[in-house]
Amino acid sequence: MKAREGLIPTVLGTVVTTTGIAVRRAAPALGWGIAGFGLAHIVLGAIDLVQHRR
Repeated sequence: MKAREGLIPTVLGTVVTTTGIAVRRAAPALGWGIAGFGLAHIVLGAIDLVQHRR
């Protein structure tokens, strides 16, 4: 169960980042904002994965 603590935000961040990159053509500022939000989730999820590895 502890592995999910970081895995869920990381996977969610990947999906959100991909969505943000796809939206960039229609609305560049919004797309970059969504992509940044997703990247933040990836980073925080990765930190959780590393911390709970022990």
